[in-house]
Amino acid sequence: MTTTVKPALSTQEKLLRAREASTRLAQLSSAKKNEILLAMADAIEAHAPDILTANRADVESSALAGAMRDRLVLTPDRVAAIARGVRDVAALADPVYETLAEWTRPNGLLIRKIRVPLGVIGIIYESRPNVAWLKY
Repeated sequence: MTTTVKPALSTQEKLLRAREASTRLAQLSSAKKNEILLAMADAIEAHAPDILTANRADVESSALAGAMRDRLVLTPDRVAAIARGVRDVAALADPVYETLAEWTRPNGLLIRKIRVPLGVIGIIYESRPNVAWLKY
């Protein structure tokens, strides 16, 4: 049996894939989005031991200390809270395409203000303690 190891994707490649996925996700029904969220929560719980092992390795190799380190350390309770949080999001009403305001102009033109999917927001958490801005 042969196993192929794929090289890690660059941040740019990950963001491009996320943007592509966001276009497809924007077209999903509320029921389908909730189904995906609940499957994510189930997967988090099912893979908690793997998540904790990987987190432990990441934290140990990070050279972080104090509060910075504590924020990144996962415990079984924290992993369970993450899964609960994903389920809480699934239980919320889907705001996408909700009408926020509606009015008719004097010429008869109907104008509607609706919520639409935002897209992708990328956040890079830099954990190197020797970065200059962390010294201030």
